[in-house]
Amino acid sequence: MTDKLDALPDAVAAQAFRRLVRHLRHRTDAQNVDLMGLSGFCRNCLSDWIEEAGDMPKADARETIYGMPQSEWKARYQTEATPEQLARMDESLKLNAQDDALDEALDESFPASDPPAMTEPGRG
Repeated sequence: MTDKLDALPDAVAAQAFRRLVRHLRHRTDAQNVDLMGLSGFCRNCLSDWIEEAGDMPKADARETIYGMPQSEWKARYQTEATPEQLARMDESLKLNAQDDALDEALDESFPASDPPAMTEPGRG
């Protein structure tokens, strides 16, 4: 059986992807740690996937997703992660490991790409 996703025309997939990214740009209240806690991926994951698929420099891929340099987005919108958020994220990431088809880079894209404030509460 064929996965309907594979049959989706590239133009349709690209349009849906751009809408997703613009939605995430608008919803700055949705912190990456919360996205990771709920879905096991975040803005950084999306930018890592673009970086890999397009052979693009990391900073350019991040700016593509964030709509501005990532450091600027962090300064404007990122809040310090709570221990509860980090615990949810850790539990969610465990579920990613159960899906053998999931890209292994997902586990590596977060939280290492975020500042210590995201991974070590109390550090700025």
